[in-house]
Amino acid sequence: MSTIHDFSARAIDGTEQSLETYRGRVLLVVNVASKCGFTPQYAGLEDLYRSFHDDGLTVLGFPCDQFGHQEPGNEAEIQNFCSTQYDITFPLFAKIDVNGANAHPLYQWLKGEKPGVFGTEGIKWNFTKFLVGRDGRVIRRYAPTDTPASLREDIEKALSAPV
Repeated sequence: MSTIHDFSARAIDGTEQSLETYRGRVLLVVNVASKCGFTPQYAGLEDLYRSFHDDGLTVLGFPCDQFGHQEPGNEAEIQNFCSTQYDITFPLFAKIDVNGANAHPLYQWLKGEKPGVFGTEGIKWNFTKFLVGRDGRVIRRYAPTDTPASLREDIEKALSAPV
């Protein structure tokens, strides 16, 4: 698999969705959780999505319960939390694993494309972010502590880059 468009994932409503749907768009892929110290980043992610959606950005949220059991809910509960607490309108997917033997193939690929600090591939915590260009290739990986607002310049560059 050479680009993000080669993968599919189950949407939060249970339907299988090909990421080919997002061909030509800049993507910000984030493993999210509802009960994490970084959960307020949902507001910043939604702000990025609303600010740049018409220019070609889509944020993709992948709930994950592998870090401190901070995403204990089922898909309906996650969707409800995101809607009522943060008015999330960007696409959310079904809960997945991002590390270990059952890691979703998308995350296996993302980690291989852009390892973290010191070349380690494992996702360290919730709200790790991957910026993917219109060509479907990973541009950069960001730590959970990197706020959505701090990504604006990189997003603008990705949006203006030739395909």
